[in-house]
Amino acid sequence: MDGTIPLRQVLTTLGLPPLGLVIACVAAGLLAWRGSRAAGLGAAVAAAVILLLATPAVSALLMASLEREVDLPAPPPRAAPAAIIVLGAEVTHGRHGAAVGPLTLERLRAGAALQRRTGLPLLVTGGVLSPGDPPLAALMARSLEEDFRTPARWVEPRAADTRDNAVFSAAMLRAEGIGAAFVVSHAWHLPRALEAFGRAGLEVVPEAPDRVPDPRFDLPHWLPRVDRLVESWFALREWAGRLVYAIRDGN
Repeated sequence: MDGTIPLRQVLTTLGLPPLGLVIACVAAGLLAWRGSRAAGLGAAVAAAVILLLATPAVSALLMASLEREVDLPAPPPRAAPAAIIVLGAEVTHGRHGAAVGPLTLERLRAGAALQRRTGLPLLVTGGVLSPGDPPLAALMARSLEEDFRTPARWVEPRAADTRDNAVFSAAMLRAEGIGAAFVVSHAWHLPRALEAFGRAGLEVVPEAPDRVPDPRFDLPHWLPRVDRLVESWFALREWAGRLVYAIRDGN
């Protein structure tokens, strides 16, 4: 790695709420300061959208728009799943260096539990997310071994995104004569993952950790919270990613 931040990461960071809306607020505020009433109205609208995205009601609605797809009936795979694929999410950094982040750890816990129920071998997938870090898949394999006493049979260390997760994992499993597998990720991420694995030609059965609570609309759920703004960001990123994949790879 040369330390360069990927262009798609920059565009995702700058384009999606809340940062995209914050930038719009600042720009509109400067125009309003110079006398543009329309810009002042635009800044107020952008600020209101940020507040709405930070409410539990709106963030839960956005998450539900993704998670409900996982519950839709799907044709059973033609072959029984013969492996478990756990998709990486993020890396955290502490005194002892890089380690799997909370979302990745939740997926690993679900994958380890599924492995104990089924006895199927595990594949972990995830590439280098930050310059100087080891591949996420290597950190995932270490966590499975140390935290869950469940070794991974395959470690896929190159994937830069969900599409790569699917393409590289499918190739590894096909080389072993495996045509169907469980895929473990969060329910809000699974629709994009299932689409990617479908394009990669591997039949998969979804498996997810606990879901986000169902939307509620009483007064406490309209009070903004920072953590709900993060959930809204994840949901909007998923919808944006699905749109990009559909345009780039076709349905």
